Amino acid sequence: MSRVDLHCHLLPGIDDGSKSMEVSLQLARDAVADGITHALLTPHHMNGVYVNHKADVLKETAIFEHELVAHNIPLTVFPGQEVRINGELIEALDQDDILFADETGRYLMLEFPDNDVPSYTKQMIYDIQQRGIVPVIVHPERNTAILAKPNLIYDLVSRGCLAQLTASSYVGTFGKKVQRFSKQLIAAQQVNVLASDAHDLPERKYEMDDAFHKLTKDFGSKVAAQFEQTAQDILNGQTVQNAPIPIKRRQFWF
Repeated sequence: MSRVDLHCHLLPGIDDGSKSMEVSLQLARDAVADGITHALLTPHHMNGVYVNHKADVLKETAIFEHELVAHNIPLTVFPGQEVRINGELIEALDQDDILFADETGRYLMLEFPDNDVPSYTKQMIYDIQQRGIVPVIVHPERNTAILAKPNLIYDLVSRGCLAQLTASSYVGTFGKKVQRFSKQLIAAQQVNVLASDAHDLPERKYEMDDAFHKLTKDFGSKVAAQFEQTAQDILNGQTVQNAPIPIKRRQFWF
Protein backbone atom coordinates (compact mmCIF):
# COMPACT_ATOMS: atom_id res chain seq x y z
CA MET A 1 0.00 0.00 0.00
CA SER A 2 1.20 3.51 -0.78
CA ARG A 3 1.97 5.90 2.05
CA VAL A 4 2.16 9.58 1.16
CA ASP A 5 4.07 12.17 3.18
CA LEU A 6 2.70 15.62 2.30
CA HIS A 7 5.19 17.67 4.31
CA CYS A 8 8.95 17.19 4.58
CA HIS A 9 12.17 19.16 4.23
CA LEU A 10 14.43 16.84 2.23
CA LEU A 11 15.75 19.17 -0.45
CA PRO A 12 19.37 20.00 0.43
CA GLY A 13 20.66 23.43 1.35
CA ILE A 14 17.59 25.58 0.73
CA ASP A 15 15.95 25.92 4.15
CA ASP A 16 16.28 24.61 7.72
CA GLY A 17 15.94 21.00 6.59
CA SER A 18 18.75 19.02 5.01
CA LYS A 19 22.20 20.61 4.82
CA SER A 20 23.62 18.43 2.02
CA MET A 21 22.73 15.88 -0.64
CA GLU A 22 24.27 13.15 1.52
CA VAL A 23 21.95 14.07 4.37
CA SER A 24 18.97 14.27 2.00
CA LEU A 25 19.62 10.77 0.71
CA GLN A 26 19.82 9.43 4.26
CA LEU A 27 16.55 11.16 5.12
CA ALA A 28 15.03 9.53 2.04
CA ARG A 29 16.24 6.13 3.23
CA ASP A 30 14.72 6.88 6.64
CA ALA A 31 11.44 7.77 4.95
CA VAL A 32 11.35 4.48 3.06
CA ALA A 33 12.17 2.58 6.26
CA ASP A 34 9.19 4.35 7.86
CA GLY A 35 6.88 3.02 5.17
CA ILE A 36 6.71 6.13 3.00
CA THR A 37 6.48 5.56 -0.75
CA HIS A 38 5.67 9.08 -1.99
CA ALA A 39 6.82 12.43 -0.59
CA LEU A 40 5.83 16.01 -1.33
CA LEU A 41 8.94 18.13 -0.86
CA THR A 42 7.90 21.30 0.93
CA PRO A 43 10.70 23.81 1.57
CA HIS A 44 9.72 26.97 3.41
CA HIS A 45 8.56 29.82 1.20
CA MET A 46 7.94 33.45 2.14
CA ASN A 47 8.31 32.84 5.88
CA GLY A 48 10.51 35.86 6.55
CA VAL A 49 13.72 33.82 6.42
CA TYR A 50 13.50 31.58 3.36
CA VAL A 51 12.23 32.29 -0.13
CA ASN A 52 12.12 29.28 -2.44
CA HIS A 53 10.62 30.26 -5.76
CA LYS A 54 8.66 27.75 -7.80
CA ALA A 55 11.28 27.51 -10.56
CA ASP A 56 14.05 26.84 -8.04
CA VAL A 57 12.08 24.11 -6.27
CA LEU A 58 11.29 22.43 -9.59
CA LYS A 59 14.98 22.45 -10.48
CA GLU A 60 16.16 21.14 -7.10
CA THR A 61 13.49 18.44 -7.06
CA ALA A 62 14.62 17.16 -10.47
CA ILE A 63 18.23 16.98 -9.24
CA PHE A 64 17.19 15.15 -6.06
CA GLU A 65 14.99 12.77 -8.04
CA HIS A 66 17.98 11.87 -10.23
CA GLU A 67 20.08 11.14 -7.13
CA LEU A 68 17.35 8.95 -5.63
CA VAL A 69 17.32 6.84 -8.79
CA ALA A 70 21.12 6.70 -8.91
CA HIS A 71 21.24 5.44 -5.31
CA ASN A 72 18.36 2.97 -5.75
CA ILE A 73 16.17 4.62 -3.13
CA PRO A 74 12.52 3.74 -3.87
CA LEU A 75 10.97 7.07 -2.95
CA THR A 76 8.82 8.98 -5.44
CA VAL A 77 9.06 12.72 -4.86
CA PHE A 78 7.03 15.73 -5.96
CA PRO A 79 7.84 19.46 -5.84
CA GLY A 80 5.95 21.59 -3.34
CA GLN A 81 6.23 24.44 -0.87
CA GLU A 82 5.28 25.16 2.72
CA VAL A 83 3.87 28.63 2.15
CA ARG A 84 3.70 31.11 5.03
CA ILE A 85 0.55 33.20 5.09
CA ASN A 86 1.62 36.77 4.34
CA GLY A 87 0.48 39.95 2.65
CA GLU A 88 2.20 39.07 -0.63
CA LEU A 89 0.62 35.64 -1.09
CA ILE A 90 -2.07 36.75 -3.54
CA GLU A 91 0.56 38.49 -5.66
CA ALA A 92 2.68 35.32 -5.63
CA LEU A 93 -0.34 33.35 -6.85
CA ASP A 94 -0.90 35.89 -9.61
CA GLN A 95 2.74 35.52 -10.64
CA ASP A 96 2.53 31.70 -10.74
CA ASP A 97 5.22 31.39 -8.08
CA ILE A 98 3.33 28.96 -5.84
CA LEU A 99 3.51 25.17 -5.93
CA PHE A 100 0.55 23.13 -4.77
CA ALA A 101 0.27 19.68 -3.22
CA ASP A 102 -1.32 18.46 -6.45
CA GLU A 103 -0.74 19.15 -10.12
CA THR A 104 -4.21 20.63 -10.58
CA GLY A 105 -3.50 23.58 -8.26
CA ARG A 106 -6.19 22.71 -5.76
CA TYR A 107 -4.45 22.15 -2.41
CA LEU A 108 -2.07 24.71 -0.87
CA MET A 109 0.12 23.76 2.12
CA LEU A 110 -0.31 26.87 4.28
CA GLU A 111 1.71 27.72 7.38
CA PHE A 112 0.99 30.22 10.15
CA PRO A 113 3.60 31.90 12.36
CA ASP A 114 4.49 29.69 15.35
CA ASN A 115 2.76 31.91 17.89
CA ASP A 116 0.01 33.67 15.97
CA VAL A 117 -2.93 33.45 13.61
CA PRO A 118 -2.75 36.82 11.83
CA SER A 119 -5.78 39.10 11.99
CA TYR A 120 -6.12 39.05 8.19
CA THR A 121 -6.24 35.24 8.02
CA LYS A 122 -9.99 34.84 7.43
CA GLN A 123 -10.06 37.39 4.62
CA MET A 124 -6.99 35.99 2.92
CA ILE A 125 -8.26 32.43 3.12
CA TYR A 126 -11.57 33.62 1.66
CA ASP A 127 -9.71 35.29 -1.20
CA ILE A 128 -7.70 32.11 -1.81
CA GLN A 129 -10.81 29.96 -1.75
CA GLN A 130 -12.47 32.21 -4.33
CA ARG A 131 -9.77 30.97 -6.72
CA GLY A 132 -10.82 27.36 -6.15
CA ILE A 133 -7.89 26.70 -3.81
CA VAL A 134 -8.26 24.65 -0.62
CA PRO A 135 -5.76 25.68 2.08
CA VAL A 136 -4.25 22.79 4.03
CA ILE A 137 -3.16 24.31 7.34
CA VAL A 138 0.06 22.64 8.46
CA HIS A 139 0.79 21.61 12.07
CA PRO A 140 -1.95 23.69 13.81
CA GLU A 141 -1.35 21.64 16.97
CA ARG A 142 2.02 23.35 17.46
CA ASN A 143 0.71 26.91 17.09
CA THR A 144 0.57 28.48 20.56
CA ALA A 145 -2.33 30.78 19.65
CA ILE A 146 -4.40 27.79 18.51
CA LEU A 147 -3.39 25.80 21.59
CA ALA A 148 -4.74 28.65 23.72
CA LYS A 149 -7.88 29.12 21.60
CA PRO A 150 -8.79 25.88 19.78
CA ASN A 151 -11.79 27.55 18.16
CA LEU A 152 -9.34 29.34 15.86
CA ILE A 153 -8.66 26.15 13.94
CA TYR A 154 -12.26 24.94 14.15
CA ASP A 155 -13.44 28.19 12.58
CA LEU A 156 -11.05 27.74 9.65
CA VAL A 157 -11.74 24.07 8.95
CA SER A 158 -15.48 24.68 9.25
CA ARG A 159 -15.03 27.26 6.47
CA GLY A 160 -13.55 24.65 4.14
CA CYS A 161 -9.87 24.46 5.03
CA LEU A 162 -8.18 21.14 5.70
CA ALA A 163 -5.49 20.61 8.33
CA GLN A 164 -2.36 18.46 8.59
CA LEU A 165 -1.16 17.02 11.89
CA THR A 166 2.53 16.30 12.44
CA ALA A 167 3.20 12.65 13.25
CA SER A 168 5.78 13.55 15.89
CA SER A 169 3.24 15.75 17.69
CA TYR A 170 0.86 12.83 18.00
CA VAL A 171 3.45 10.42 19.42
CA GLY A 172 4.63 12.91 22.04
CA THR A 173 7.91 14.24 20.66
CA PHE A 174 6.82 17.85 21.24
CA GLY A 175 5.52 17.19 24.74
CA LYS A 176 2.37 16.00 26.47
CA LYS A 177 0.36 19.17 25.91
CA VAL A 178 0.83 19.09 22.14
CA GLN A 179 0.21 15.34 22.11
CA ARG A 180 -3.03 15.71 24.06
CA PHE A 181 -4.23 18.50 21.77
CA SER A 182 -3.34 16.41 18.72
CA LYS A 183 -5.58 13.62 19.94
CA GLN A 184 -8.40 16.10 20.58
CA LEU A 185 -8.09 17.45 17.04
CA ILE A 186 -8.33 13.95 15.59
CA ALA A 187 -11.35 13.11 17.75
CA ALA A 188 -13.06 16.32 16.61
CA GLN A 189 -12.28 15.60 12.94
CA GLN A 190 -10.46 18.93 12.69
CA VAL A 191 -7.33 17.40 11.15
CA ASN A 192 -7.44 15.24 8.04
CA VAL A 193 -3.97 13.89 7.41
CA LEU A 194 -0.66 12.98 9.08
CA ALA A 195 2.70 14.13 7.73
CA SER A 196 6.28 13.90 8.96
CA ASP A 197 7.55 17.50 8.70
CA ALA A 198 10.94 15.76 8.71
CA HIS A 199 14.08 17.88 9.09
CA ASP A 200 17.73 17.02 9.68
CA LEU A 201 17.26 17.61 13.40
CA PRO A 202 17.25 15.12 16.32
CA GLU A 203 13.64 15.87 17.31
CA ARG A 204 12.34 16.02 13.72
CA LYS A 205 12.86 12.46 12.56
CA TYR A 206 10.42 10.17 10.78
CA GLU A 207 7.73 8.85 13.11
CA MET A 208 4.92 8.17 10.65
CA ASP A 209 4.78 4.43 11.30
CA ASP A 210 4.59 4.96 15.06
CA ALA A 211 1.90 7.59 14.55
CA PHE A 212 -0.23 5.31 12.40
CA HIS A 213 0.10 2.48 14.91
CA LYS A 214 -1.07 4.87 17.62
CA LEU A 215 -3.87 6.18 15.41
CA THR A 216 -5.10 2.63 14.85
CA LYS A 217 -4.93 1.90 18.58
CA ASP A 218 -6.70 5.12 19.61
CA PHE A 219 -9.32 5.44 16.87
CA GLY A 220 -9.41 2.16 14.94
CA SER A 221 -8.16 0.89 11.60
CA LYS A 222 -10.92 2.64 9.63
CA VAL A 223 -9.78 6.09 10.76
CA ALA A 224 -6.13 5.22 10.12
CA ALA A 225 -6.98 4.01 6.63
CA GLN A 226 -8.94 7.21 5.96
CA PHE A 227 -5.95 9.34 6.95
CA GLU A 228 -3.79 7.35 4.52
CA GLN A 229 -6.37 7.75 1.77
CA THR A 230 -6.79 11.47 2.39
CA ALA A 231 -3.06 12.05 1.85
CA GLN A 232 -3.32 10.25 -1.49
CA ASP A 233 -6.45 12.21 -2.42
CA ILE A 234 -4.76 15.54 -1.71
CA LEU A 235 -1.72 14.56 -3.78
CA ASN A 236 -4.03 13.53 -6.63
CA GLY A 237 -6.24 16.62 -6.40
CA GLN A 238 -9.31 14.63 -5.41
CA THR A 239 -12.14 15.96 -3.26
CA VAL A 240 -11.72 15.49 0.49
CA GLN A 241 -14.80 15.48 2.69
CA ASN A 242 -14.60 17.38 5.96
CA ALA A 243 -17.02 17.35 8.91
CA PRO A 244 -15.35 19.02 11.90
CA ILE A 245 -17.00 19.37 15.29
CA PRO A 246 -16.01 21.75 18.12
CA ILE A 247 -13.66 20.57 20.84
CA LYS A 248 -15.51 20.45 24.13
CA ARG A 249 -13.63 22.08 26.95
CA ARG A 250 -13.59 20.17 30.23
CA GLN A 251 -16.12 21.67 32.62
CA PHE A 252 -15.79 21.80 36.40
CA TRP A 253 -18.85 21.91 38.61
CA PHE A 254 -18.76 23.33 42.14
